[in-house]
Amino acid sequence: MALEIMKIVADATTTTTVGPTVTRFFRKAPSLVTGPSTLTIDAADFLKDDGTAATELPALEANNSYFQVFINGVLQMQGLSTYTAGATGVGKLEITVPASQSIALNTVIVLEVVNYAPTSTTTVTG
Repeated sequence: MALEIMKIVADATTTTTVGPTVTRFFRKAPSLVTGPSTLTIDAADFLKDDGTAATELPALEANNSYFQVFINGVLQMQGLSTYTAGATGVGKLEITVPASQSIALNTVIVLEVVNYAPTSTTTVTG
């Protein structure tokens, strides 16, 4: 009998879903903030998308997430904000206001948190 290479013959199909979870939080500046200064907003000071009070800021998934800060509808530079996930007293957004700049009373501040949780399913046939 001659020698033969034996191998597995199979087909596989992989389906990957990458759906983001987007969470938005809203706050009006409680006072005039003039730089150099830092505006700190606690998790409980935000309103959620449905208008109810927030109690927690979501964790950022490692290597699969980001946050954005909008002040008066304008996207801000990432280096001006520090995000800390967590519940009231821990979760917060800190916005650095540079010298000679300010955030006016009642200016709308929007925090957007985007997390991706990719999933894959592989089906092997044959």
